Amino acid sequence: MSTVLLLALAACTTRAEYQIPEFASFDAFVDALETVANSGKRPEVNAFWNSLVAREHVPFILGDQVAFLYRGRAQSVSWVGDFTQWQNGPALQGHRVGLSDIWVAYETFPSDARLEYRIVVDGQEGVLDPANPLHQWGGFGPNSVVAMPDYVFPQEVIPRDGVTSGSLSPPIAIDSTRLGYAVNYQVYTPADYEALAGLAVIYVTDAHEYTDPRMGSMPIVLDNLIADGTIEPVLAVFIDPRDPETRRNRRESEFLGNPDYAAFIAEELVPSIDRTYKTDPTPDRRAILGVSYGGVNAAYCGLAYPEVFHLVAMQSPAFVDNAPSSLQRRHSDGAIYEGYESVDQLPLKVFLSTGYPWDVDARTMKGILEDKSYPLMYVEAPEGHSWGQWRSQLDDLLIYFFDLDG
Repeated sequence: MSTVLLLALAACTTRAEYQIPEFASFDAFVDALETVANSGKRPEVNAFWNSLVAREHVPFILGDQVAFLYRGRAQSVSWVGDFTQWQNGPALQGHRVGLSDIWVAYETFPSDARLEYRIVVDGQEGVLDPANPLHQWGGFGPNSVVAMPDYVFPQEVIPRDGVTSGSLSPPIAIDSTRLGYAVNYQVYTPADYEALAGLAVIYVTDAHEYTDPRMGSMPIVLDNLIADGTIEPVLAVFIDPRDPETRRNRRESEFLGNPDYAAFIAEELVPSIDRTYKTDPTPDRRAILGVSYGGVNAAYCGLAYPEVFHLVAMQSPAFVDNAPSSLQRRHSDGAIYEGYESVDQLPLKVFLSTGYPWDVDARTMKGILEDKSYPLMYVEAPEGHSWGQWRSQLDDLLIYFFDLDG
């Protein structure tokens, strides 16, 4: 392999003239990389690197093994991401390969994983991988993506020709007595809304991200599932945590077990929606959904208002271990756990998910719910704490709650 590779490289200097071979094994790739890097011949390094980039082999993936790669002058290169719990764990350290300016770090992941990352060069702020075209948007902007060979992209998040879209209203302001300030929300009404009646409703926090086609894509998922007849037509209420005037995000004070926020949703927003839209006002037809801190809010609303919400969806709920220290004493997961443990089974049907690395908080909640014999759909996804994971589960939870045949 090494001799053949060097002869091929020696005959060319441009990426158009040379294509790297299909490697029989991950070890064969490592051997080829080290051979080229130690050759001391920049044209050969250029050809090898350009071929990797042209074929979208950065990172290089084979089976369950990954070579994270970076090219450039540096004193140190490392990778942070879902697999390091971002800044909460040690970075994946790279090393310079031979005499070249190529840096590499090796890792192993589940074969169906999809994980996000950034590259840290010389201790600076992490940046997107310049050689990797795969990105996923999140609340803090885009990240680079490593998608393993058995990962399946969620097709339901892609708009389809021939599907009649529902309507997403402009932001609507409601003045909350319990909160003492205004809250914006948007309402998704399914296609042919005027001909419908008795609609189930799902209340969704973090509206601006769940509705964003780069992140949650939820209106698109609703359109596709309703058009396919997979779920019944559903009305969705997307609640925006941002101050309508300053755009400051209030989710940390609103979502983590705040009785006033739960009362706002259950006692003020829900009655307003039922008066204004053609809903079925029974709790069996009403869901509350949230992600991360919003998952904590969903759990809290189910506990505090089981007469309002019978359907509770928690996507990667971030309980006290991930909460800011200033909030941990006031809003603790212990209160949520103890609340569900201390009462008889409530009339709730629950969706609960978590990502990779597996979250002990979600598994703790799963155990409590199973001990109480709650109807439960539980998902552990080989993906990180990100919209790439959460949007891929929307079809699961919507079908679980609103299956047209169920």
